[in-house]
Amino acid sequence: MSHNPHHHTPVSGWRLLVTMLLNFAITIAEIIGGIMSGSLSLISDALHNFSDGLSIVISYAALRLAGRPFSQRHTFGLKRAEIFAAVINATVLVMISLYLFYEAVLRWLHPEPVHGQLMTIVALIGLTANVVGVLLLKKDSAGSLNIKSAYLHLLSDAVSSVGVILGGLAIYWWDVFWLDPLLTILIGVYIIKESLAILREAFHVLMEGAPLHITLEKVKTAVEALKDVNDIHHVHAWTVGENDAHLEAHINIVDMPVSETTVLRQRISSILHDQFGIEHVTLQFECNQCPNVGLIHSGHHHS
Repeated sequence: MSHNPHHHTPVSGWRLLVTMLLNFAITIAEIIGGIMSGSLSLISDALHNFSDGLSIVISYAALRLAGRPFSQRHTFGLKRAEIFAAVINATVLVMISLYLFYEAVLRWLHPEPVHGQLMTIVALIGLTANVVGVLLLKKDSAGSLNIKSAYLHLLSDAVSSVGVILGGLAIYWWDVFWLDPLLTILIGVYIIKESLAILREAFHVLMEGAPLHITLEKVKTAVEALKDVNDIHHVHAWTVGENDAHLEAHINIVDMPVSETTVLRQRISSILHDQFGIEHVTLQFECNQCPNVGLIHSGHHHS
């Protein structure tokens, strides 16, 4: 169920800040460690961490922007900022992962020695910082999809750090250098899978797709069950920002004075809000104005 966008869960800025700084610190440590130990999987883990840091910056910026007041130039405010940011973040990650695949294949064909002990120590530092980040964001992740995505990023990171640690130990003990490019590819596949899911959802919002939790047929049934409503048509539903569903529709009602439609409008709005989590509703009442129309389109042009 959607929350009211005007009452955002207050997210502690300091928690996000600490988590972000931790991530950027691990990124630097893992890149230096990766270069020194010759481990490509450490570098891919570093990029995973860097993306976490970025996603937290994005989450924070988006929370700030979403809280900005509406203006005559931006009548919806700047709620789409986080969607654009998510697209940029996810696209960059896919590109980096593809580049790492290329590097990993080269490594596979021409194995290079990897310093397993250093690789393990650096990955352990990364794991510790990830776990701290996960604990910091756990509380806020329940109330905000935005923070939840940053939280899941960190959680998946902790898992990939464990993989790198085990790989480092195996390389240290048994000199299985091919494990390093293999880990790189596994981490990359995971990053791409996550990124594509984010892109799919973000493009759905940008293409004015109907909110994924709403079935228009159910909306129709609920509204048409009301006394005085003949039918609902010309329905448009879309999402502006997170937890911010909008719906507009024509409602064909029995003939009544305009002053009497207020109660009906309030009832329809509260049904849409309570059952479907739709925050912003615009209704146009009419009496037999649009003949033979469908739920979404008409038999002819819009009336």
